[in-house]
Amino acid sequence: MNAKPNIDILEATRLTREGRLAEAMAILQGGLPSSHSSPTSSNAGENDDRRRGRPAAGIIEMVPPSSRGGAWTSPQFNFPHMASDNSDGSAGGSSQPQMPEALRGFLDQMRQPGVMPDLDGLVGRVPTRAPAPLPEGARFEERTFANEAGSRAYKLYIPSGYTGQPVPLVVMLHGCTQSPDDFAAGTRMNELAEEQTFLVAYPAQTQSANVSKCWNWCNAADQQRDRGEPSLIAGITRQIMRDGSVASGRVYVAGLSAGGASAATLGSVYPDLYAAVGVHSGLACGAARDMPSAFAAMRQGAAPHHNSAEHLVPTIVFHGDRDTTVSPINGNQVIAQSKAGADLRSTVSRGRAPGGISYTRTVASEDSGHPMLEHWVLHGAGHAWSGGSPTGSYTEPKGPDASREMMRFFLEHPKPAAASPS
Repeated sequence: MNAKPNIDILEATRLTREGRLAEAMAILQGGLPSSHSSPTSSNAGENDDRRRGRPAAGIIEMVPPSSRGGAWTSPQFNFPHMASDNSDGSAGGSSQPQMPEALRGFLDQMRQPGVMPDLDGLVGRVPTRAPAPLPEGARFEERTFANEAGSRAYKLYIPSGYTGQPVPLVVMLHGCTQSPDDFAAGTRMNELAEEQTFLVAYPAQTQSANVSKCWNWCNAADQQRDRGEPSLIAGITRQIMRDGSVASGRVYVAGLSAGGASAATLGSVYPDLYAAVGVHSGLACGAARDMPSAFAAMRQGAAPHHNSAEHLVPTIVFHGDRDTTVSPINGNQVIAQSKAGADLRSTVSRGRAPGGISYTRTVASEDSGHPMLEHWVLHGAGHAWSGGSPTGSYTEPKGPDASREMMRFFLEHPKPAAASPS
C-alpha cells in the first residue's frame, strides 16, 4: 500500500496555524488542492464578509496568539467535546459550528513536541470531574515507575474483593487528551473489576512526552522491546506483578486510539508478558514510523508489519465503521498482523446492542474450535469506546459493551504456564 499521504500535510499545517481550519479540513479530506488555498473569485463573498468584520460561512474563526510562541485559540469551542455531547453525533441543540472529527484528530496528532509548537493549547483539556466514590474496601492508588527511558505515573485499581489472592491484571492505555481517571470513567473498567475481581492499571502519558498526551505509537523508537514507551509500560506491568499477587499467565493489555496502537505494539514485542490484547479504534504495530506515515495510516491504513511474536497473540478488536479519525481498515490490519499467518476458521455473526448500535462480529478459531481472534465492526459508530459511559470522553454508550467483551475474551485466554514470563 502506498505509504505517502493523499494530502498535503505541510499545507494543512500552514492553514491550521493561520486559523483557516475549514480550508485545512478540505485538504485533509482530499477535496481541496493546496494551490486553491489562495483567494480566488470563488471566495470573493468570504473576503467581503471578512472586510465587513463578519466570519465567512464555514470558517472557524481563530484568535491569534497574544505573544510569540503562544497558542491559536477559539472563544467558541471546547475542542475535545466539539463533535457533540450526543453519542449519535447530533448537535445536541447547540447553534455553534462543530469541528469535524478528522480535523480534531489531525490537531491532536500534530501538537507533538517540535511539530507545531504554536498550536500548544489548541485542543482543550477534558473538564475535571469529581471522581466517583469508591466501593467500600476498594482503592485507586497513584504510583510511579522509572527506568532508563524515563518515568511514568500510573493508577492502579484494587477492587474490594482483592485480599491477596492471585487475580488477573489488565493494563489500560488511554487515548489522546485523556487521563487515567477519565479513561477509567469512560470504559467502566473499574466497575467490571469490582464485579469480577481483577486489578486494572492505567499508565498516564505525560505532556512533556506528547503535548496532547498521546502515546507515541508512530515513533520507531517507541516500537521496540525494552526501549522507549514499551519498556515503561512493560515495567509498570512487572512492578505490579512483583508487588502484588497476579495470576500466572493472566496479564492483558488494551487501549483506545493511540493507546490501542500502543497495545498492539506491546502484544507484538512482549508476547511473553501479555496473554491477550484488546485494540479499540487503533492501528497495527509498525503501521507508521514517523509523523507523515502516521497521517497516511490513520487516513488509509498501512500494510501490517510481520509480527515479531513466534506464535499467534490472541487479539480482540473493536472499530466503528464511521470512524473518521482512524480509518476502519486499520482494524482489519490489526487482525491480519495478530493472525501471523495462522490457519484459522472464521465465523461471522451479526447483532444489535441494547442501545441500538448494530455490529458484525467475526471470530477466527483454531481447528479445535478455540477462538483466537475477534473483530467487532460497529455500524454507524465513530472514534469512541463502545458501550462506554458518558461520564468519560470519547465514548459511544449505544454500542455493545467493549469492556465486558474484552474481559470475557481475555479470561478465555490464559497463557500456558511454560510461556509465562519469569
